Amino acid sequence: MNVAKMIDHSLLRPELTTADVRLGCEIAARRETASVCVRPSDVAPAVAELAGTGVLVGTVAGFPHGSTTTAAKVAETRELVEAGADEIDMVLHIGRLRAGETGYVHDDIAAVVAAAQGRVVKVILENAYLDDEQKVTGCRLAEQAGAAFVKTSTGFAPGGATLEDIRLMRATVSPSVQVKAAGGVRTLDTLLTLHEAGATRFGATATESILDDWAARQRGDRTPAAAVTGDGGY
Repeated sequence: MNVAKMIDHSLLRPELTTADVRLGCEIAARRETASVCVRPSDVAPAVAELAGTGVLVGTVAGFPHGSTTTAAKVAETRELVEAGADEIDMVLHIGRLRAGETGYVHDDIAAVVAAAQGRVVKVILENAYLDDEQKVTGCRLAEQAGAAFVKTSTGFAPGGATLEDIRLMRATVSPSVQVKAAGGVRTLDTLLTLHEAGATRFGATATESILDDWAARQRGDRTPAAAVTGDGGY
């Protein structure tokens, strides 16, 4: 199992400087993560920083509230694709989902999928604001609209990924759609537990701690690495 290739190294906190983003890209390249997930304005520099490393550049649309118009999400996605983004993590319209406006939610997602021009689109449900029925509906709409992943959280809501939500989401979507856990994935044990439940990608800021713990366990050292308690976006 390649734990590094299940991690999207998160660089979404609003206070990050250009130097912080550059350092985060260096960490992702050195640890060979699946991707970095950067703020929209950081896509072009991240693409330049990670050229030739095999680390993908992901970014966000409609983040973190999901309440921008579909046209705005589409324009944002097109610009990000032109800047070199490989993956788009979009926030669905949480309020419209809660209101039962399924046509709006479906079309909002489908428009972003089309604008992504074949790039991976991950749909963030923001489960902290949803009941189980709404989570199931959101997952089904995301799959119907062509998303590659459904995702638990932005990391900026009151709650993040839970074991129960991962199991529910995995049971709801078909095998062709993957599940991403984000929000509170700060330790290797959490990552492994959620992976067993069906998550295949993880948003994390504690990437180095998680991977140091994994390397230690592979060497036979069962003492967990110190957990990083900062969240900041995942």
